[in-house]
Amino acid sequence: MAKKYNVAVAGATGAVGHEMISTLEERNFPVDELRLLASERSAGKTLKFKGKNITVRKLEYDSFKGIDYALFSAGASRSLEFAPKAVESGTIVIDNSSAFRMEKNVPLVVPEVNPHDLKKHSGIISNPNCSTIQMVVVLKPLNDYAKIKRVVVSTYQAVSGAGGKAMEELMAQTKAFLSFKEIEKKVFPHQIAFNCIPHIDSFLENGYTKEEIKMVNETKKIMGDSSILVTATTVRVPVFHSHSESVNVEFEKEITPEKARELLSKADGVEVVDNPAEKVYPLAINAAGKDPSYVGRIRKDDTVKYGLNMWIVSDNLRKGAALNAVQIAERLIKGDY
Repeated sequence: MAKKYNVAVAGATGAVGHEMISTLEERNFPVDELRLLASERSAGKTLKFKGKNITVRKLEYDSFKGIDYALFSAGASRSLEFAPKAVESGTIVIDNSSAFRMEKNVPLVVPEVNPHDLKKHSGIISNPNCSTIQMVVVLKPLNDYAKIKRVVVSTYQAVSGAGGKAMEELMAQTKAFLSFKEIEKKVFPHQIAFNCIPHIDSFLENGYTKEEIKMVNETKKIMGDSSILVTATTVRVPVFHSHSESVNVEFEKEITPEKARELLSKADGVEVVDNPAEKVYPLAINAAGKDPSYVGRIRKDDTVKYGLNMWIVSDNLRKGAALNAVQIAERLIKGDY
């Protein structure tokens, strides 16, 4: 009989938490007990898993006794407080927050890119930023063929990346706008309906946002190459699900669009959708609810010696969060790392 594992989801009632639960079920992860944890105000609610109602418990220091793997989606402050307690209980933590990503002793893992880094964990493994994950899945096979020198990325990020209340705000503002009513702003600093906001997370002294610097630093760590130059502009757009990215890549040697398509068509976690003549290219509405990083509009950049432009789209709650976390756990139970 195949071994089963006790799994906890911390932050179970949030958007990513819901996605983690459904991903565990869809992928038939070998769960024995599923323990759902959340804040005190959410304790007592019930969520379904494999047709059964599971009562949500309050997240506490002793919540992880007997738990093999804990998937955290409760935010950085909660991860900093509770993840070490989980490790003390003998639990392996896969954390979706930014709390530990740049810690030297915490691997930052995308299974299709750097699964070998799982060997380095001391109880905590970090899930990268959603916008970084979908990009590096595409960059990895290209970098293996022709080393990357520089990446310029502009993101068009769905409101679901800011949580359930952000999705509610987009819906409410859209209804209000179309009904000629007053627009209320609570989650975002400006109206998000029918607008684009070049501001995700807080601004730093250098003029970049934390979200942009996350993409810079995380890409280098995941790819295992601090020499790769990365610059980013991250934008929130009025889309419910799936982040889109315009990515410009400069290489050390020639890689044609045809070769790039060939490499990417064979890559794990990537699907090439690239036939502009027939109006075929990745779209946010088509990526929603799907697992791959979709890539298209692959074309040569004639302004540099060896460069390509491409368009990458992926569901930020799935590959950008829940799916990546579950895939990490799957790698761990296989025993490879």
